[in-house]
Amino acid sequence: MKILCLGAGPAGLYFAISMKLRDPSHDVTVLERNKANDTFGWGVVLSDDALGRMQKNDPVSTEAIRADFAYWDDIAVVHDGVRTVSGGHGFAGIGRKAMLILLQNRARELGVNLQFETIFKSAEEYRRDYDLVVGCDGINSIVRNEYKDVFQPDIDLRKCKFIWLGTHQKFDDAFTFIFEKTKHGWVWAHVYQFDNNTATFIVETLPETWEKFGFATMSKEEIVETCRQIFEAHLGGHELISNAAHLRGSAVWSQFPRVICDKWYHENVVLMGDAAATGHFSIGSGTRLAFDSAIALAEYLHSEPDMQAAFERYQEERRVEVLRLQSAARNSLEWFEQVERYLDMPSPQFAYSLLTRSQRISHENLRLRDPEWLASAEDWFQEQAGGQKGSRPMFAPYKLRDMQLKNRIVMSPMAQYKAVDGCPTDWHLIHYAERAKGGAALIYTEMACVSATGRITPGCPGLYAPEHEAAWKRLADFIHAETTAKLCIQIGHAGRKASTCVPWDGGIDAPLKTGNWPVISASPIAYKPDLAVPKEMDKADLAAVKAEFVAGAEMAQRAGADMIEMHAAHGYLLASFISPVTNRRSDEYGGSLENRLRYPLEVFRAMRAVWPEEKPMSVRISAHDWIEGGVTPEEAVEIARQFSAAGADIIDVSSGQTDPAERPIYGRMFQTPFSDRIRNEAGLSTMAVGNITDWDQANGILMAGRADLVMIGRMHLADANWTLHAAIDQGETHAEWPAPYRHGQVTLTRLHQRQQEAIRA
Repeated sequence: MKILCLGAGPAGLYFAISMKLRDPSHDVTVLERNKANDTFGWGVVLSDDALGRMQKNDPVSTEAIRADFAYWDDIAVVHDGVRTVSGGHGFAGIGRKAMLILLQNRARELGVNLQFETIFKSAEEYRRDYDLVVGCDGINSIVRNEYKDVFQPDIDLRKCKFIWLGTHQKFDDAFTFIFEKTKHGWVWAHVYQFDNNTATFIVETLPETWEKFGFATMSKEEIVETCRQIFEAHLGGHELISNAAHLRGSAVWSQFPRVICDKWYHENVVLMGDAAATGHFSIGSGTRLAFDSAIALAEYLHSEPDMQAAFERYQEERRVEVLRLQSAARNSLEWFEQVERYLDMPSPQFAYSLLTRSQRISHENLRLRDPEWLASAEDWFQEQAGGQKGSRPMFAPYKLRDMQLKNRIVMSPMAQYKAVDGCPTDWHLIHYAERAKGGAALIYTEMACVSATGRITPGCPGLYAPEHEAAWKRLADFIHAETTAKLCIQIGHAGRKASTCVPWDGGIDAPLKTGNWPVISASPIAYKPDLAVPKEMDKADLAAVKAEFVAGAEMAQRAGADMIEMHAAHGYLLASFISPVTNRRSDEYGGSLENRLRYPLEVFRAMRAVWPEEKPMSVRISAHDWIEGGVTPEEAVEIARQFSAAGADIIDVSSGQTDPAERPIYGRMFQTPFSDRIRNEAGLSTMAVGNITDWDQANGILMAGRADLVMIGRMHLADANWTLHAAIDQGETHAEWPAPYRHGQVTLTRLHQRQQEAIRA
C-alpha cells in the first residue's frame, strides 16, 4: 500500500512503524508542518498496561522508550498543608520531544519517509495519489474539519483553564497533585517527572479564578511568573518554564476540547489520535489512545479482507474503547471542574476522592495498590464516626437525631404490590423482617399511601385506616424485639400515577381493567395517554391531602416507626408540584421554583410538626428529571436546601420517573453524582441510591464522601442477608448475626477463609 500520514505526532509515527513492521513493502510517508525537534507540552504518561501492548507490537521502539522513562509508583496529594501519598499506581513518564525523536528514528530505520516543515491544507489534494490517507493532525485537525459533514465531530469545550509548564525542581518520587488557595480562588497543578532534570507542571484553575487574576491581559512572562509565585513553596527555588515559543500572552492558556467523531473514515481517509477522539490529561489517556489506535488499524488492515472492512472494524472496536476511556476521563475532568466542592474535606477523604475520581479505581482496587494507606484512611473514617478501627466504611455507625444506626447500609423502599385494601399482610411482615435480620441498619418500607385514591395500584399499602396502623405496628414491634435494625416508613401519594394495575397483571403504569378511581395532581396532565387526566388540585384538595399526610405521620408514630420519609420524587403527587414538566399552575403554587416548592414544603412542615423532635425525617427527591425543561441537578441542590431548612435531617437522592419522555443515562451508581453534589455543595446529609450492587461500591461512595448512607435495593431482593454476607466477604468481625443463626455465621466464615486460601495458593 501507498500510505500518507498527515501529522507526525505519536499516532502518525507509531502507525507508520506498525504498518512497516507488518509489511516492509508498504510505501509510507509522514508529513509534518513543524520541525523534527519541535514539541508542545512537556512530558507524556503511559501506564503499565499501555506499555505491555506496545511491547508486543514493537519491542524495539518500546525498549528505547523504556530506557528514557522516569518511573514512579506513588501518587502524592498536597492539600491543606498535608501531603498524602498512595502507592501501587505504576506509571512512567517521558519527555514528549524525546519520545517523538525515538519514534522518528525507529520510523526511519524501517524505511518510513519523514517530511518535516511541510504544510498541508487538506487531505483531498493527496487522497487520489495514495491508497490510504491517515488524518492524525491533532486536536485542531484540518482533516476532521475538511470532512466534518461525514465525520460529524462532537466537540465539547470544557470549563477549566490550564497551561503546560515545566520545572527543574525534582518530583521524581510521585505523580503529584498540588492544591493552593489564593486570594482569587483555588489553583492546582498536575506534576510529574519525565527525565532526570525536568518535570511537567500543568497549572489549572476555574475560569472565575483565572479572570480574577487578570491572566487575560498578562504577557506570557507575567503569566509564568504569577504561576511560580502561587506554587513557590513547592518549587525549591526553581523557575517555571514555558516552551510554547509560538504563543503570546493569554494564548498560552487552553481549555480542553473533548472530541469524539461519529464516523472515523471517509472513502480512503481515516482519522486517528486526537483528530478522532481526545483523552483528558488528568488520566493520561491521550497518548495511550493514539498508540492503541495505531496498533489496531495496522492490525485490521492486515487481517480483514479489504480496507473498508478494516475501517469498519477499526471504527466499531476503537469507539467502544475510546468511549470507555472518555467516560473515565469525563469523570476525572468533571471532578476538577467541581473541585471547590471537595476542598473543605479533611485531607484523607480529599485524597481518596481524587484517587477514585474516574471510577477506574475502586475501593478494593485501591487496597490492592496500597493496603496500608487504605487501611489508615478507613481507620480515619471510623474514628470520625465513632466506629471500630479495622472495619470498612460501610460498617461505621451513623446517627440521625436520637436514632443510632449500627452501619451505613439502608434497604431501599421497593414496592411489593401485596397489600389488600391498603393493609400490609404477612408477606410484608416476612419480607421486611427477614431483611432486618439480614444486617442492614435501616429498613425502608415501600411507599405507604395516605389515602385509598392515593395508591399507585390496588396492591399498594397505606397509612389511612386503623388496620394499616396495626399491621405496621406488628412489623415495627418484631424488628425492635428481634433485631438491632431501625424502621423508616415512607409516606406518599401517587398523584397522576395512581389507579394502575400491579406490574404482573398488565404491565407497569397500565390502567386498571376495572375499578379505576379518580386521580389528582398539580396540573391536569395525564402521565400516559391511556391513563386518566388528573384533576388539578384546588384549595380544598390541597388542604385535605396535607391533612392526610399529617394523619399518616401520626399513624407511623403510633405504629413505632423510628423514622419517616416524605416521598417527593418519581412523578408522584408532591413531585408533580416540584417539576416544571408536570406543574403548569398559574397560582402561588406554580411558576418559579419557590412557588413550585411551596406546597411540598407546607406538607413537610406540617408532618414535621407532629413527628417527634427526637426522631429523624427525610425526604426523597428526584434530582434530575432527565427531560428538557425539567428539574436539573443544579436546581436539585436548592430543592434539597429548602427541605433541610424545613427540618429534613437527610436527603434521599433519586432521579427520574417524572414523565415517560425522560431519557435517563443508566450505569453503575448512576445517581450517586447527584447525592455527591447535594452533599458537598449544600453541606447536607444524603443517601445514595441507584444501581449500587456490591459492597466495594458502597465503601467507595462512603469513603469519598459522596453520601452518608448507601441504599441497596434489588440486591436485597436477591439476598435478604446481603449485609451479613458482605461482612463475611470482607472479613468483618463486628457484624452481629441473630443468635439462632450464629452457627451459620461460623460455617460461612470458615468456607470463605478456605476459598481465600485456595485463591492465594
